[in-house]
Amino acid sequence: MGWLVLISLSAAWNIVQVRQKQHDIYLQNGRVIFDLIVTTRAWNSQHGGVYMPVSDEVEPNPYLEVAHRDLTTTDGTMLTLINPAYMTRLIAELANQQDNINLHITSLNPIRPANAPEDWEAEALRIFEERVKTEYTGYAQDGDTMFFQYMAPLITQQSCLQCHEKQGYQVGDIRGGISVSFPVAFSMPWALLFSHLFFGVVGGSLIGVFGSKLGHTIKILEDLSDLDGLTRIHNRRYFDEQVKREYLHSKRNKVPLSIAICDIDNFKAYNDTYGHPAGDECLKQVAQVLKQVLKRPGDLVARYGGEEFGILLPYTGVEGALELGGLLCANVEALRIPHKSSEASAYVTISIGIATYTGDEKSLANVIKLADLALYKAKAGGKNHVEHMLVTRTVAHGN
Repeated sequence: MGWLVLISLSAAWNIVQVRQKQHDIYLQNGRVIFDLIVTTRAWNSQHGGVYMPVSDEVEPNPYLEVAHRDLTTTDGTMLTLINPAYMTRLIAELANQQDNINLHITSLNPIRPANAPEDWEAEALRIFEERVKTEYTGYAQDGDTMFFQYMAPLITQQSCLQCHEKQGYQVGDIRGGISVSFPVAFSMPWALLFSHLFFGVVGGSLIGVFGSKLGHTIKILEDLSDLDGLTRIHNRRYFDEQVKREYLHSKRNKVPLSIAICDIDNFKAYNDTYGHPAGDECLKQVAQVLKQVLKRPGDLVARYGGEEFGILLPYTGVEGALELGGLLCANVEALRIPHKSSEASAYVTISIGIATYTGDEKSLANVIKLADLALYKAKAGGKNHVEHMLVTRTVAHGN
């Protein structure tokens, strides 16, 4: 009975993972399409636009107020200037006709009325302007078809001001976004279900004979898992993989990335005072609080080693990382786990060191080294606070 329950749970867990992998693939496709459109727009903008022959499909843009918008060649061919926004609309029409991919350039303050956002796009744009996150994803049902929705903001560049300066935009402002939606299908992994059914029946029959081998196999699978066996949060191996991936993404897209190392203050003294079983329970509680606080998409906490935790904060600059760090410190102390041997508080506390990648550091190893050094400074500075190499914020607390 226990074996069948285990197989059922494994099947359910794997189905969830399959769905998550499908979502990750859709997200990656959305990012790729968005990046291609942004790159194409940048090329157009750097060249001051491109000229195309006037036709039924390509008419002069009445919203483009620039000199020499329309030209006539020596052979009498009429040309009109295609700016980045107009080119995006033309690409969107072609993508929709050929691949059923919907592209929409939009803004809360559009020059062209037809670029006004749909409800979900308006919600995403407000989130972008509040700097809550830099990506938006969702799903929408249209008849019998499910669509994956992706949107990211457009940041005002110097070349954008040719058309948008009169709207009051400055370099660095969020002036709108591009949405991408395409049809998707969540298929049932029948092969996975049948394989679990097969192993459930066969395993149940052979478990008495091969019990020891099965236990050994389960242990190997647990060792290969991405989760830490004690705290049930992600382990060091998974953290290192995600840090490398986000570092390359940050470097490629020139967006900030903060990495933090967190350590439980005076944890050796805690073990000596209360015993190792209590220490294990302390690690579990702290791990779960860190996980609960870090709810933003992309945020990650993992057990880094011993009483240390690694924290990954994509799209997060210095101020945002310091705010999150302070919140983590406050929530851990709010657990009110007694720690009479602590030098910082009557309760268990943490210290956090943060380093933010801005494109200046030469390698990922440098960023992690800076975070480790910041943690050392936090420890030396009295513990129970957040330390950045450039900015320090002390967390107010009471016993």
